[in-house]
Amino acid sequence: MKILAIIPARYASTRFPGKPLTLIGGVTMVERVYSRSREAFDNVYVATDDNRIYDIVTQNGGNAVMTSADHPNGTSRVLEAMYKIEAITGEVCEMVINIQGDEPFVEPLQLKELVGCFDVPGTMIATLAKKITDNEELLNPNTPKVVFGTNGQALYFSRTPIPFLRDFPVEKWIEKCDFYKHIGLYGYTREALIKINSLSPGILENAESLEQLRWLENGIKIVVGKTAFASYSVDTPADVDFLRAKGLI
Repeated sequence: MKILAIIPARYASTRFPGKPLTLIGGVTMVERVYSRSREAFDNVYVATDDNRIYDIVTQNGGNAVMTSADHPNGTSRVLEAMYKIEAITGEVCEMVINIQGDEPFVEPLQLKELVGCFDVPGTMIATLAKKITDNEELLNPNTPKVVFGTNGQALYFSRTPIPFLRDFPVEKWIEKCDFYKHIGLYGYTREALIKINSLSPGILENAESLEQLRWLENGIKIVVGKTAFASYSVDTPADVDFLRAKGLI
């Protein structure tokens, strides 16, 4: 298979236990993410460590694989799932798309934009970014920001606004410069996914608590595609209330 899409979904979230099974508009979040991903890809699997999540996906006709409960991050879970799925199907993939299980409004076209980043020769890892349009989002440390070069390659990711505009007050920054938030979707070549899972956390990742900085620190290029689609991550029960307040569910 050329493209394998994997949705890591663990039950024991510290801030929101059972998050994948939360109802979003009457449908569990993991089912929403799965069905939207299937509009973009033929081969989609949920990778989980919990039988309840596995059962809700498979009982509704979806694909899922059980993975270890001991993974340090979602990327590690995706690698284990890739190996298991390849063994099940008897096919080796060329590219893996990592779709966050807490993005119930992920857009199929957005996923295709991510795949389009691999049109750039030599791309090993790709992700997306969206222009920030308000100061609250710009200053929110839970919204990672990214800067990238004219070639589309990521220069740095941070929880603080980047770049720093020295000669302007913070409330004017968004009027003077384009800032981009990082959309947590990733595409990897098979080889890149294996390689990044062999790396140890570095100084930058430990400082910012952003795994992608480990890859940059080790000289791995990340291509960033721009998207106009909004991203609504669900990290806490309050985020569900936010979606209701916006009329999205």
